[in-house]
Amino acid sequence: MPVKFKSQATGDLVMVQAHAAAVLRVLGKSAEGQGILTPEDMPAALLVLKALPDQPEPAPVAPHAEADEAQARAEPSFQDETVSLRKRAWPLVKMIEEALAAGKPIVWGV
Repeated sequence: MPVKFKSQATGDLVMVQAHAAAVLRVLGKSAEGQGILTPEDMPAALLVLKALPDQPEPAPVAPHAEADEAQARAEPSFQDETVSLRKRAWPLVKMIEEALAAGKPIVWGV
């Protein structure tokens, strides 16, 4: 189930549950139920989100990773790039900046 972030200062932002939960977890919040990010909390939230590493976490190495790698090189594929949490959080960063400028909170789960 997606998470919808709402603010009177911006349009709604819809994020996949797993991605929203990961972003909110680094902010000390939960995607479960209702939540709020007040204008007072926003400067600290922006610092945390902008400080996230721009590199995705490496995937766990499987026992037959070398064989899988050789096969992947032999057959071109169009697999999705792994996206860092910082990139996934960027729309929320922009929303926070706009909401902070307007002095309006951001809510979710309502």
